[in-house]
Amino acid sequence: MSNTKSGGLFSFLLKDRIVAPKNFNRWRIPPASIAIHLCIGSVYAWSIFNPALIKELGVVSSSADDWSLSSVIWIFSVSIVCLGLAAAIAGKWLEDVGPRCVGVTAACLWGGGFIVGSFGIATHQLWLVYLGYGVFGGCGLGLGYVSPVSTLIRWFPDRRGMATGMAIMGFGGGAMIGAPLKAYLLKLFYEAPEYLGSVDSVNVITEGGRRFVETASQKIEVVVANASEASAMIIPGDPGVYVVGTGNTGAQGAFLTLGIVYFIVMMLAAFSYRVPANDWKPKGWSPDTSKDKENSMVTKNNVHIDQAIKTPQFWQLWIVLCFNVTAGIGVIGVAKTMMTEIFGSTLPSIATAAFAGTYVLMISVFNMCGRIIWASLSDYIGRKNTYHCFFVLGTILYVSIPFSASAVSADPVITWLVMFYAATMIIFTMYGGGFATIPAYLADIFGTMHVGGIHGRLLTAWSTAGVIGPVAIAQLRSLSYNNSLEKLMESIDPKAFLDKFGAPVDQLDQLVKAKTVTISKLMEIAPSGTVDPTPSLYNTTMYAMAGLLIVAFFSNLLMKPVHSKHFVENTHPGTLK
Repeated sequence: MSNTKSGGLFSFLLKDRIVAPKNFNRWRIPPASIAIHLCIGSVYAWSIFNPALIKELGVVSSSADDWSLSSVIWIFSVSIVCLGLAAAIAGKWLEDVGPRCVGVTAACLWGGGFIVGSFGIATHQLWLVYLGYGVFGGCGLGLGYVSPVSTLIRWFPDRRGMATGMAIMGFGGGAMIGAPLKAYLLKLFYEAPEYLGSVDSVNVITEGGRRFVETASQKIEVVVANASEASAMIIPGDPGVYVVGTGNTGAQGAFLTLGIVYFIVMMLAAFSYRVPANDWKPKGWSPDTSKDKENSMVTKNNVHIDQAIKTPQFWQLWIVLCFNVTAGIGVIGVAKTMMTEIFGSTLPSIATAAFAGTYVLMISVFNMCGRIIWASLSDYIGRKNTYHCFFVLGTILYVSIPFSASAVSADPVITWLVMFYAATMIIFTMYGGGFATIPAYLADIFGTMHVGGIHGRLLTAWSTAGVIGPVAIAQLRSLSYNNSLEKLMESIDPKAFLDKFGAPVDQLDQLVKAKTVTISKLMEIAPSGTVDPTPSLYNTTMYAMAGLLIVAFFSNLLMKPVHSKHFVENTHPGTLK
């Protein structure tokens, strides 16, 4: 029974009011869990918003006052950080109040976060997007994530891996629905900016790195879109000159609509939650004590939530989860951008914006499938062996990605795209499988008594990964980008540069800062035979991710059962009364 007050206005939300009646069908719980996770799992489709947010003012191309890719990626990082912190705090709260109360709170925060973010986009106040989507939404993510896990483990003690796979499957599949929905809403609310004509038909001048067109009464800031940028518009347009601030990427409308939809769906799902009675167990099932041996990593004992963090096993699992997530989450945050940059210039007819959007969708599909497949498989091969598979195979696949990127630059054939596609999809099955398997791993090692709370605290590893992953990939990409741009400039004719950008080479820094000069635009005036460096921008990052998986492998390799001194009967004997 809950130790919370049974009275009060919101008592119907509490744990002791949602105990399932006798003969309750436990299969009514997974749909509610999956529904909530489908909503919050749309966070994995964040990269769909990246192209729109970095062109919110310029629309067809980034203007000087538009947000940078690195600043936008950080929104995703903040949401993941807040997810982990909220989950760590909510884990113990969940044990007290139950999943319905936590689920309702998650609905308010996740849906409300989108709405606040929409106001930030409408007013071009980046801090409001951080506050709404990053902080409020991130806290909603954490609460929504932990609420079904311990509940389903208690409903399915006979199939822990399958239960956690079901609980978390929806989170991986959230982008499967979220990606096309977001793309649809962006197109629905999209408005093309005012078109002034081709570059040759108007008088474009450059001042302080910015592009302007002079009229009889004023100077108008513009962006100059090349053919590839114009064709990449949600509604393709003509290359030429567009007025800054006259269009709409659709991001504001998409945020507002999603906030309302997610709030309604999550509220309905939260009210479907029930918890089993304390003495309930599946009909005909009894714990298999034969598995309780040294090499099984499964215990019939329990470890108190406050004692778990004092064990080496908790921190070994923390490293395992953190590094596995870091290796995947940074790629997820820039998935659409990465696909476009690696293959957009070498295979432009295949790696289109639509193809990149589908790539994000398929990430979600494989992420979701990996959660249920790997988690269910872990019931048979063991959690420890499952993670060994993740790290060995993952290391090989991450190393293969730079090879594909380098090869496609030298020989632009679809084979390298297929190789890249297959490698990343397998990686994302293991990324999702790692999330789905970790609660069962925790239940095996620490027992089921406080698995929800322990799982919540372990998710601080996710918070850490949410910073390390995107920051690492953004910084390493930025370093590679700057180095590549400098090297490319060595081959550029100064006169061609002046004709192209309306400013001399010595103003390069200003032009780059104002987003007037990019690698893609320099390639238009580069000598014939110059290799486009864009596909190799992520090579260093992939090698770094492979290194993290090697460290995680050894952390998992050293995993042993918890010492009996940590069992709840020895540390908190009153808990069992």
